[in-house]
Amino acid sequence: MLQEFETQTLLAGEFDNSEAVVEIHPGAGGVESHDWAEMLSRMYLRWCESKGYKVEIIDHIQGEEAGIKSITFEVKAQKAYGYLKSEKGVHRLVRISPFDSNKRRHTSFASVNVTPLIDDDIEVDIKDEDLRIDTYRSSGAGGQHVNKTDSAVRITHLPTGITVSSQNQRSQIQNRETGLKILRSKLYELEILKNKEKMDKIKGEQKNIEWGSQIRSYVFCPYTLVKDLRTNYETSNIEEVMDGDIDAFIDAYLRKGEK
Repeated sequence: MLQEFETQTLLAGEFDNSEAVVEIHPGAGGVESHDWAEMLSRMYLRWCESKGYKVEIIDHIQGEEAGIKSITFEVKAQKAYGYLKSEKGVHRLVRISPFDSNKRRHTSFASVNVTPLIDDDIEVDIKDEDLRIDTYRSSGAGGQHVNKTDSAVRITHLPTGITVSSQNQRSQIQNRETGLKILRSKLYELEILKNKEKMDKIKGEQKNIEWGSQIRSYVFCPYTLVKDLRTNYETSNIEEVMDGDIDAFIDAYLRKGEK
């Protein structure tokens, strides 16, 4: 409890008290990376569960063979962004692939992005003419309407190219409202980050989801090790980490001062 209190005292950033939106996308590695993205999503969802945080799945696209193509979820808890900002970046997996009949070792990547969810009383100017709104048939859970109506919504902000999707609400109107809420947060984040130094702290460096750009490595074979390359914190208890025990990594990142 004392260490958790000490960690909370480190949350003094501009958005650290905010709720958070987490997005996970697979990178190089095909079906293996799709599976890795799903493993990461489970890790974060288990972490949220352990904290008693409420989570709402905004968008979820299943992979053809296994895993996921993407997932977006909102963590509805105070300080969620302050903790989860440590997870922004590319995560690397090394293991014997269960999808390889020859049992060879594979390396896979997935990216995690975390955006602070801004308050409704903060005004963000979004012009209708700057938006392209596409509707499509939802592929997620949500009731009998799924796969029968084009209730899912994809919103593209044309000047910036930012795209958000929402498909897990029960109506097109609700999905549109959810998408606009996330878009507002992303645009506000961009608006206030005018200089590169602050942009790097809030948004993280934009890197390709591939070798050499990872922030953390998870090795299942030939040994077990999870190592954060920014703080050098590491543990061999990879099963506990994948089950949501990531507090030590978050604490090490915050104590390092996001450098």
